[in-house]
Amino acid sequence: MTALGRRTLLAGALGAAGAALAACSKKSPAAAPKPSATPSPTPTASPTASPAADTRPRWPLTGELMKDPNAGKHAAVAVKVPDNKNEHPQAGLDQADIVFVELDGYRDSSGYSGTRLVPVFHSSMARDVAPVRSVRPVDIPLLSPINAIIGNTGATGWVGKYAKHFGKYIEAMLTYMATKGSGSYSIDPKRVRTYQGNTYYDRAVVCHPAVLAKQTSKFRAGPQQPYFPFATGADKPSTDTGKPARRIRVPWKSGDSYDMSYAYDAKSGRYLRSMPWGPHTLANGKRVAPVNVLVIRARQHYDKIYHGSGHDEPIHDIINSKGTFYYFHGGKYVTGTWSKGAVNQPFRFVLSNGAPLKMAPGQTYVELAQRDAKVRVSA
Repeated sequence: MTALGRRTLLAGALGAAGAALAACSKKSPAAAPKPSATPSPTPTASPTASPAADTRPRWPLTGELMKDPNAGKHAAVAVKVPDNKNEHPQAGLDQADIVFVELDGYRDSSGYSGTRLVPVFHSSMARDVAPVRSVRPVDIPLLSPINAIIGNTGATGWVGKYAKHFGKYIEAMLTYMATKGSGSYSIDPKRVRTYQGNTYYDRAVVCHPAVLAKQTSKFRAGPQQPYFPFATGADKPSTDTGKPARRIRVPWKSGDSYDMSYAYDAKSGRYLRSMPWGPHTLANGKRVAPVNVLVIRARQHYDKIYHGSGHDEPIHDIINSKGTFYYFHGGKYVTGTWSKGAVNQPFRFVLSNGAPLKMAPGQTYVELAQRDAKVRVSA
């Protein structure tokens, strides 16, 4: 990606989820000359109580217990965060409920695309999330089931219209420029850069989710359904009987030249994430370490509207579609198939044995890999 790639640079326009039956004994017939022994009663089975449903309130995006049911009555805020090396370190990802990893859209000299992140905040609203970039087409079906507000710096023409068309499910119009002066965004002066005499803010925009959520009356009740099928009550995560998975590698470019990797840390019960160049470490010094890793494989391709101009919109086919998935937790993994209906419908996950997937509560990283991506798992 060149320093002057289209839309890579936000130029100065930025401005700064019966009782058992007992058998009755019968008496001997009255005409019998002598008493007969009374038959022993048929043993009865002990009543088996069905496990009580766990009705305790939980955060819809993490499955974790919620102390106050009213605490979740606010919108979920997603933020578009770039993930290329020169845009690290990032801020706020450690407080996200879910982080989606998707195609970026910009291509390097080899002709391939890197990744872009979409952290979603609800149970915890990070004060600062940075840097901030533009919306991608897949954000609409990913975030519509959550009714999310999307912090961003804009979108290509047709993508903006696409997001606006589904405005009853998401809010993507609260961009940096549209909310200027509201305190929803700010500029980190340390990340403002100058190139060939021009000033650029593409790595300097910071989003403040809690403030951004106040800029609209939409979705104040918060997400209305769990995003993932969490194990609750007596249920255990599906990985309880899964195969060992200490290390994971998810390819994003051909030839395994740009892999996202995870190493299981038994002490913390989390997967330590690494970028192709080393540990994924945030601006506050914390290592990215989710409880769950979910790889959803789907067809990837690009539109050609802006072909040749340095930016093709990346498409992930997940609407009215299906594919395969890998789910990792606690040093083990399971596989199966996913399906998704309309834009605002959530994913459905079925294990290879036909049982429904059950995920552990906690932060989840979702890698939206290519449908034939060779995910490598080491025991």
